[in-house]
Amino acid sequence: MSPLLAEFIGTAALVLLGDGAVANVLLARTKGRGSDLIVIVFGWAVAVFVGVFIAASYSGAHLNPVVSVALALTGKFDWARVPGYVAAQMAGGAFGAFIVWLAYRQHFAAEENADLKLAVFCTGPAIRSVPHNLLTEAIATFALVFAVLCMASPQVGLGAMGALPVALLVLGLGISLGGPTGYAMSPARDLGPRLVHALLPIPGKRDSDWGYSWIPVVGPLLGGGGAALVYQMAAVAK
Repeated sequence: MSPLLAEFIGTAALVLLGDGAVANVLLARTKGRGSDLIVIVFGWAVAVFVGVFIAASYSGAHLNPVVSVALALTGKFDWARVPGYVAAQMAGGAFGAFIVWLAYRQHFAAEENADLKLAVFCTGPAIRSVPHNLLTEAIATFALVFAVLCMASPQVGLGAMGALPVALLVLGLGISLGGPTGYAMSPARDLGPRLVHALLPIPGKRDSDWGYSWIPVVGPLLGGGGAALVYQMAAVAK
């Protein structure tokens, strides 16, 4: 399997299982309707485990444009390969969201709350505040990327078995920092599916909240860039 195909499939699987967990909890007349938030958080952790396990041996399992950029900033990844990886990740995220819609199409039609339909595809703030929402996404992504950079060091390496620690990290981040904004931490997880929501013929849907859409992009990039900087500083100090 080529690295770009692995990134596409891995990211698609990640979003399929993650957004699928959200759909199962939020949409009308599903078997999981009304389940606790921990079901969504655990679903995303399993989604990351599966995505990383699929792609790790072929592409390194970035599955997130911010991870690719951070690895390039620290010299662990060739900048020339970043655009291809980002394109594959964005396309994979969009495709995964499309499959979720196919699986839950009847439940989207049965659901009357347009906000819940949007929430299946992308994140939104519990309390809308640009500086605070941006800060929350930056903090969560900093924690994610710094840990990934440590796992990707020559002494540890990601590899296929790196799927478990990354999944546990995402589980912990969701429990601790997922409350304010839904911890997107990735444009591929948020922007691609948001675009799919805008394009699909979903009955009774609302707008795709484009006014907020830049925050799950800029916030993670700031957090990931900060993590790369701190990692580099720590490496120099060592």
